[in-house]
Amino acid sequence: MAENELELVDQGAKKKKLIIIGAAAGLLLVLAAVVFFLLPGDDSSAPVTGEQAGTEAGTGPTVAQGSALYVQMPRPFVFNVAGANRDRLVQIRVQLMVRGDANQALAMRHIPLIEGTLLATFSTASADELITSTGKEQLKNKALIDLQTAMLDVVGSAVVAEVLFTGFVMQ
Repeated sequence: MAENELELVDQGAKKKKLIIIGAAAGLLLVLAAVVFFLLPGDDSSAPVTGEQAGTEAGTGPTVAQGSALYVQMPRPFVFNVAGANRDRLVQIRVQLMVRGDANQALAMRHIPLIEGTLLATFSTASADELITSTGKEQLKNKALIDLQTAMLDVVGSAVVAEVLFTGFVMQ
């Protein structure tokens, strides 16, 4: 009987080894997949510069590249919007993303122009649009285009790379 017991112990040890080897192989496959998807392999995944974005995508004005800096508007925008059922009061806190120290200085120098342009853009929205996330995104995009156009007219460059809503309340 001692021989039969030894054979059972050997088979149990073999099963454990197979499980460990299988788990190690699975882990290696997962690691290989993570490395493959996270590490860039060619230049097609390289970030697009401002000049490339304007020429390739056919979009509007481009903003010079540099480190991302943020300019906070000194006060929130508070305005009324018309809705289907009733008018609503909206408060939006905004920060602007600019690229480089020169654009940050320009944005801070032209805060009144920026505030006037954003308030004019925001007041064209309706409450029904602002209820949806798509409507908010469209408003941010329209604000960016209007702001870049206004800055182009005054300064000669787009200055602002992104309009960010850091607070949004509608009552």
